[in-house]
Amino acid sequence: MRVERIRRGLAALSLLGLPLTAACGDQTEAAQRERRNPYASIEDVPEALGPDGTTIIVGDPQRTPVHLYEDMRSSVCREVEVTGAGSTLLDMTLGKEVRTQYTLASGLDGRTGGTGSGKAANALRAALEQDRFAEYRAVLLLNQPDEKTDGYTDEFLLAMASRVDGLRGPAFDSAVKDMRYADFVAASQKAYEAAGAPAPPAVDINGERLPDTQSDVMLVKDAVRLMLITYR
Repeated sequence: MRVERIRRGLAALSLLGLPLTAACGDQTEAAQRERRNPYASIEDVPEALGPDGTTIIVGDPQRTPVHLYEDMRSSVCREVEVTGAGSTLLDMTLGKEVRTQYTLASGLDGRTGGTGSGKAANALRAALEQDRFAEYRAVLLLNQPDEKTDGYTDEFLLAMASRVDGLRGPAFDSAVKDMRYADFVAASQKAYEAAGAPAPPAVDINGERLPDTQSDVMLVKDAVRLMLITYR
């Protein structure tokens, strides 16, 4: 299944007329990145809640936005993060080439049963209060339980938080256990629906939605960098 998705992603890039390698562009971006004074690590990247109260913004707010619509239980979201475009997107965010934005959906809870998507979104909102959203999100996706098992329990979320320096503490722990940000979770799901996003992950690049026919390109490691050629 994953191999077929990647093949479709490569085919979508070819249909757009985009090269599958971009050495010259990469050299240009490297020079530009040097002038931008890139962030040293993910811990140094600024994080903020957007004015709409649901969008989480990571990176230099002056850069081109890449907006991901995610459900933390989605196995495809994990694929994008772990073996697809996720590492390139992180590199570009650190290099101040783009800023990443997130809308957290919880629709899989309703479709497959359980509360894991909502609990994970609530915990991620709590992590934002500690400026540890990006690190925690990466840990959760890397260790994602099978989406059918509803594995994002309080115990699991707290155990994963222990892997992020500076995240665990009374405020965070109680926020996870008490679903302190339940209103945020509900509002984020409504924002996801209002955006007309298809099954997660959906992507907006510089305000333009990546068409359904091209969504598989996010399973290709350098897809974001290549797609910016089209959407800038």
